[in-house]
Amino acid sequence: MVEASPRRIFANAHTYHINSISVNSDQETYLSADDLRINLWHLEVTKESFNIVDIKPTNMEELTEVITAAEFHPTECNVFVYSSSKGTIRLCDMRSSALCDRHSKQFEEPENPTNRSFFSEIISSISDVKLSNSGRYMISRDYLSIKVWDLHMETKPIETYVVHEYLRAKLCSLYENDCIFDKFECCWNGKDTSIMTGSYNNFFRVFDRNTKKDVTLEASRDFVKPKTVLKPRKVCTGGKRKKDEISVDCLDFNKKILHTAWHPQENIIAVAATNNLFIFQDKF
Repeated sequence: MVEASPRRIFANAHTYHINSISVNSDQETYLSADDLRINLWHLEVTKESFNIVDIKPTNMEELTEVITAAEFHPTECNVFVYSSSKGTIRLCDMRSSALCDRHSKQFEEPENPTNRSFFSEIISSISDVKLSNSGRYMISRDYLSIKVWDLHMETKPIETYVVHEYLRAKLCSLYENDCIFDKFECCWNGKDTSIMTGSYNNFFRVFDRNTKKDVTLEASRDFVKPKTVLKPRKVCTGGKRKKDEISVDCLDFNKKILHTAWHPQENIIAVAATNNLFIFQDKF
């Protein structure tokens, strides 16, 4: 049995649910973020924190966006990023001012007017942002895609990968069952050459940035025997279904992989599917 016991409890942290915790590269401080505020903590001080971002309006009826994720830069201890429900990512530098209400950079992709719909704002909300291990790039996950950004270019992502484009036609029913508000995480591999994120039906997607190849795999209790090789899965949207394919109408939206993690050095991944934790390793 693995058991966790608390060493320290940091009091009076937030009014709202905490969505992110990120340890700084200085190994002395960390940040915690909720919907409206980001706080900076010292690891040795449990009673008080320093507020570094506050987007709470004076009148809550004027609230237009919330903070969805936040993370420190892997090497520059004064830099952090946070994403919002409006589809923007802001990079802040703590050297410029104590309260980082003014960002140093803002990353946002202009919306294509042809794709505009009732659901545009909901699906453009960023559910997760992760800086690369090198510190040069970051990935952001929205409802239908995952994007790679260069920190030197704010106007548009340098790569965009579609995670489950076949769901665009089902947004209405996904809105009715609240699935459209699911918050999928994303992660890098140790060398920043591949990225991974989850989907429905216990599927997860891996994208190779060098070859531009991608694969859909399933984390299922049917494959729990050690050294079982996972077979790539395909989803078909209409017409005749091939033997290996699954119809988009047969996907189970109650089975979803929201949390994924990649080993910092090796090709070992962990995915959380409902109440099961799966660990997969590259072929021996």
